[in-house]
Amino acid sequence: MNKRIAVITGGSRGLGRNIALHLARAGTDIIITWQSNEAAARAAVAEIEALGCRAAALRLDVADSRAFAAFTDAVRTLLDGWGRERFDILVNNAGTSLHVPLMEVTEQQFDDIIAVHVKSVVFLTQALVPLLNEGGRILNISSGLARVSLPGSGVYGAAKGAVEVLTRYQARELAERRITVNVLAPGAIETDFSGGRVRDDPALNRMVAGMTALGRAGLPDDIGGAAAALLAEGSGWITGQRVEASGGMML
Repeated sequence: MNKRIAVITGGSRGLGRNIALHLARAGTDIIITWQSNEAAARAAVAEIEALGCRAAALRLDVADSRAFAAFTDAVRTLLDGWGRERFDILVNNAGTSLHVPLMEVTEQQFDDIIAVHVKSVVFLTQALVPLLNEGGRILNISSGLARVSLPGSGVYGAAKGAVEVLTRYQARELAERRITVNVLAPGAIETDFSGGRVRDDPALNRMVAGMTALGRAGLPDDIGGAAAALLAEGSGWITGQRVEASGGMML
């Protein structure tokens, strides 16, 4: 009953799932969200439960801020069923990619990226913070593309840059409740994100390895482990910080 509880958006696959598993191995109960692949969400729940933790999956489209109130009510109901009133960790992870040059991007593409990556970090956090324990943790997921510029990634990188600024403001405004807020920026990781480009394109994978100090593309466990470290109970004096987990990409 004293286990910590984490809410992780986009936790049914990729980095979100890996973060969930790392936290579960540390004894954290997990609530993940999924948007379109219910089978993957069920599989993730089963994997977390096999580690001895409670788990649940709730459907949520983070691009639809109108759904946040109902989602918050669903979280509250789930917590009540677990005998708790509040949870301890929020990971704003859910996201989509966009690889379109700035001179070709459409207004709809721009609005979609901002809704998923920026608007959700503001308004979903706003909706859930009343359920977050004093001394809780928030981790926003950014990208190495907020630091380095690669053609075609301007809107996505700018959105993640906004997330990094918002993180500092959230850290200041939530400090009175001892809630820490940090941002984790992965480099190029071998997942299905962006259609699995880094994982499945050997030429791209070699290019990433060549520009990375540690000599390879990142793996999901690299990010799950970094996230778990930032969210650990002993990391309560770290707040408002950007941590890049990229193996030293483009130093």
